[in-house]
Amino acid sequence: MTEDTRAIADETETGILRGGDFDRSLGYRLRLAQILAYRNFEERITDHGATPRYLGLLGIVAANPGQPQNRLAEAVGLQKSSLVTILDRLEKDGILERRPVPEDRRAKGVWLTDHGEEVVAELSREALDHEDSLTRGISPEDRERLLDMLGQVIENLRG
Repeated sequence: MTEDTRAIADETETGILRGGDFDRSLGYRLRLAQILAYRNFEERITDHGATPRYLGLLGIVAANPGQPQNRLAEAVGLQKSSLVTILDRLEKDGILERRPVPEDRRAKGVWLTDHGEEVVAELSREALDHEDSLTRGISPEDRERLLDMLGQVIENLRG
């Protein structure tokens, strides 16, 4: 029995269903890790509604205030129409606001509200703690290598 086969048998015995050939697929593993990481983070943070789900987007808004919606959609890999629904929800929750962009009256820029800045700061601290649990058992050097490798995968996908 190979090491991979043994690992699959061990996990099957624990009741976890396996993805068959996809278990060795980078795309499958990335997606599964992303789903599990976000679910775990959202379970830890229960007092901010859906906001934790959009922390990555909010981090981009915090770092780049006033960006038009289409630029934000590109940054997170979403269709503009999908992003608008998310922005509507976050605006309704008082986390962000949209205002006209002075250079382009047709465009709306996105800014965090004062409340949004507080929430993003708090959630960012929680996310760093969460990341410590995600990377338990991974050396700091390997964690940096993983981040670099994932950065290359992202660049490859953006073309």
